Amino acid sequence: MKKKQRETAEVAEEQVESAIEETEAEEIEAEVEEAVEDAEVVDSKDQNLERLQRLMAEFDNYRKRTEKEKSTVYDMAVSSIVTDLLGTVDNFERALKQECSDKEFFDGVSMIYKQLIGAIDKIGVKVIETEGKEFDPKYHNAIFHVEDENLPKNFIVEELQRGYTFKDKVLRHSLVKVAN
Repeated sequence: MKKKQRETAEVAEEQVESAIEETEAEEIEAEVEEAVEDAEVVDSKDQNLERLQRLMAEFDNYRKRTEKEKSTVYDMAVSSIVTDLLGTVDNFERALKQECSDKEFFDGVSMIYKQLIGAIDKIGVKVIETEGKEFDPKYHNAIFHVEDENLPKNFIVEELQRGYTFKDKVLRHSLVKVAN
């Protein structure tokens, strides 16, 4: 009988150990599953964060690119319009050089010319300086050459037509007479 009690006790002990092992295994398995889920959530968060950062960088690049394109288009439009208006400015300058017996008419034309020049200057269009300057092919076109030993070589003697620049871009070169 003692033998049976021992065997029963051993069987019961084995069952208890087995139950404990199963419970521990289930707990460990549950902990592993939680850890895997947590790792997946962390991986998902990291992936979402990385995706968000990439999207933000792409959007920032897009914004900068469109701003640059807008600026370029604006500059091209201004250049085109001002280039078209330069002929009108030249005609006003020619009209103001002519003698006129009607002072009020002359004053009216002069006021319109000043207003037009003011508007062009306000946009950022600048006149290319020529008087007393040395010839620079980037800004001047030499139409005439004059032999004069009293003047230095490549010195601009006279401006025949004004030149203009807009944001360091030449809209129209100055037409000049140069001393050799």
